[in-house]
Amino acid sequence: MTEYDIALFDSDGILVDPPAYETQVEATVTAFEAVGVTAVDQRHLDDIVNGTTVGRLQEICSVYDIDPETFWEARERHDEQSQFEKFEAGSRGLYDDIDALSTLSLPCGVVSNNHHSTIAFVLEYFELAPLFEVYYGRAKTVESLDLKKPNTHYLEKALADLEGESALYIGDSENDVVAAHRAGIDSVFVRRPHSTDVALSATPTYEVESLHAITDILNS
Repeated sequence: MTEYDIALFDSDGILVDPPAYETQVEATVTAFEAVGVTAVDQRHLDDIVNGTTVGRLQEICSVYDIDPETFWEARERHDEQSQFEKFEAGSRGLYDDIDALSTLSLPCGVVSNNHHSTIAFVLEYFELAPLFEVYYGRAKTVESLDLKKPNTHYLEKALADLEGESALYIGDSENDVVAAHRAGIDSVFVRRPHSTDVALSATPTYEVESLHAITDILNS
């Protein structure tokens, strides 16, 4: 088994519950309304919620004759606020196995496709900041959409900050596995309740069901 000197974690679906699809749709509808669009094709809502690209966002905005930058500013603002509200209301929270991370002695970081400012909120709100030396989420800009995993952009930033020789990335999606492998590091796929039936076309280095198993890998 490889000895690792860095551990990087996704946030949504690993540290905290992922945002509900319905919440993200509602925030997106509200953003469209903010720029004067009151009827939106469900396919366009799905594309935005499920992970749009810069090119697809521009296509969608052209259908409604709205400026992508203006719409995206509204969407990010409402999406982030909806996440804060769910955390504060207690309908999104930490996973029960988060306490396993307190046993780790190696440098740890967070790399997420969520907003950088939302990750900052999560770490402060749930008092997780002492567990992590660095964290990276994306900027709330149109350009950031093409930097999301499986792009290695933010993973590489965290790896450069921590300056380790052998890293492990822990996530709950195929994009996490692919991003790790593209960055030249090993991966862990955690089968949370929302990903129990996910079929992966990329093979993770490890597959586990809880963060306690991560500590077994890292502390072995």
